[in-house]
Amino acid sequence: MNASTHDMIEVPLYRAAHGRTGDKGDRSNISVIAWHPDLYALLAEQLTPERVSMQFRHRAPARVQCFLLPRLHAMNFVLDAVLDGGVNDALNLDAHGKALSFLLLDMPIRVPRPLVPLLAGP
Repeated sequence: MNASTHDMIEVPLYRAAHGRTGDKGDRSNISVIAWHPDLYALLAEQLTPERVSMQFRHRAPARVQCFLLPRLHAMNFVLDAVLDGGVNDALNLDAHGKALSFLLLDMPIRVPRPLVPLLAGP
């Protein structure tokens, strides 16, 4: 992104994308899908495994992988060791990690002003 800081606004990720979460054992799988195809490059640039790992630092993921799906305008994050052992071992209320997509969608991103009309919500 080459826009200056003055030409950008910061919004929560859910304004630019929606998400879906799945799980397998102690691994969470979070998909992020752009609301509009023109927002995808912005997401791919800003949603790095390092930033996602920081967003989940309180859950101490062992590893965060990102798989880009440009034809779908989506990305898939795989977070290892974030479900307290998985459904059969976890004592937390969300053993499947279904709410983890909401934690990711709350991450702030920077959006160039010309793309603001593509965002969802107020």
